[in-house]
Amino acid sequence: MTHFYLVMIGHGLSLVSLIISLGIFFHFKSLSCQRITLHKNLFVSFVLNSIITVVGHGVFVMFLFCNYFWMLCEGIYLHTLIVVAVFAEKQHLLWYYLLGWGFPLVPAVLHSIARQCYYNDKCWVSSDTSLLYIIHGPICAALVVNLFFLLNIVRVLITKLRVTHQAESSLYMRAVRATLILIPLLGIQFVLLPYKPQEHWVSEIYLYIMEILMHYQGLLVSTIFCFFNGEVQSVLRRHWNQQRMQFAGTFANADLFRSASFVASSLTEVHRCYSIESHTEHTNGKKNVSRIEALEAGVVSKAQ
Repeated sequence: MTHFYLVMIGHGLSLVSLIISLGIFFHFKSLSCQRITLHKNLFVSFVLNSIITVVGHGVFVMFLFCNYFWMLCEGIYLHTLIVVAVFAEKQHLLWYYLLGWGFPLVPAVLHSIARQCYYNDKCWVSSDTSLLYIIHGPICAALVVNLFFLLNIVRVLITKLRVTHQAESSLYMRAVRATLILIPLLGIQFVLLPYKPQEHWVSEIYLYIMEILMHYQGLLVSTIFCFFNGEVQSVLRRHWNQQRMQFAGTFANADLFRSASFVASSLTEVHRCYSIESHTEHTNGKKNVSRIEALEAGVVSKAQ
């Protein structure tokens, strides 16, 4: 049960982080480029793989293939960009789409037909038949090619860093960091730990390590290539500052409106007071005049 919960938690965290990452990539158009497009497709393959793993469905094999072949697409793109710099200006993404989403259909369909005809045990991933090599063969080939790409990329990186005359310690630290970053992206962890040990306690440690590397891979990849990405962080920071300025501007406009309303109401009140006073003075003036006229008439009558 411990392994089951470890798997479920890993895929749950991976799903949340991958969906957030995809939301960021799709929302901010300034992040659109070929590299981010490949990341989007890889993240989508991780999402589908995690959903199918949690739900448990027969199309699991298809999305498993897509997941590994989009890792291969990432490896081909990086190798072309860094090593084969001639083609780095513009790459045709159509070939990546065909390799990542189209080619996995071939071994997946072949495997399903073979299992249906020759070994239909109602379990698509059971290891009791050699037909499983229809799945494992292309996946292992993709991982071996990615391992070659990784070694060649690190070699070119070290060569380029040596030209800058950096210290050996700094040079190798940067190479190690690049290697550790690329391992989860290219799925190299599956090549580095291919065989399960026979000893019980070593086997348990191996299982925990492999389950973390497999089922938390989506979380690792989204964290490294989205949340820790400098471009993404600068875009999010700029967006946050814009929202904060708009929020502050809204409050400033509201305060200004309240101040203007207060001034207008005050002026209205003053004007009303002056109107009342002038009207009172005008009324009192009329009364005084009438009183004076009455007094004058009385005086005249008495005089007469």
